[in-house]
Amino acid sequence: MRIYVLLSFMLLSSGFLWAQSLPGQNSGLTYNTDTLHLNAAEMELAGLINDYRNSRNLHSITLSASLSLVARVHVNDLDMNYRPGGRCNLHSWSSGGNWSSCCYTSDHSKAACMWEKPRELSNYKGDGYEIAFYSSYEYDTPTGLVEDALKGWKTSRGHNDLIVNLGKWATADWKAMGVGVYRGFVVVWFGEETDPAGEPMVFRD
Repeated sequence: MRIYVLLSFMLLSSGFLWAQSLPGQNSGLTYNTDTLHLNAAEMELAGLINDYRNSRNLHSITLSASLSLVARVHVNDLDMNYRPGGRCNLHSWSSGGNWSSCCYTSDHSKAACMWEKPRELSNYKGDGYEIAFYSSYEYDTPTGLVEDALKGWKTSRGHNDLIVNLGKWATADWKAMGVGVYRGFVVVWFGEETDPAGEPMVFRD
């Protein structure tokens, strides 16, 4: 049985793994976009989101190396430290890394903790806005996971509005998107500034 809970869209069953590494370090920042390669699940997710936007006569959003770096770091942090059912939701960051930690709650009192993460972890200077999904259902392939993530976001007015520029996001012009998928955690970051780091590299078979 698939059970959706609040904005996290948590599904209950057994876990699974599609391995991916964290970006390497450099001397200027903790993580380096030059070593980030998106995997097949992440590329599938980006394609599904842009296909959905195109179906609404909206432009595709360019993939961002910096925001994808933030997404990759966050899904790894969530995998290591997030505990379903607590007061801290999926936008929270642990105290176990080189970033400002926060317990993100439903009142959005820690919203700045989200907005500022791209500047903390990369050379992206704009604010970042995240949507997040978690599933412990055992999928046969990553495609099922990312498809369920998008289905879940479409059923949530707040998430859907952000993806397709409705409501309070109607005037936002998304020029950058970052994606991260790891062990059932799926996050997407949106930004209104072009990423100086360009687009991320992609794993090729």
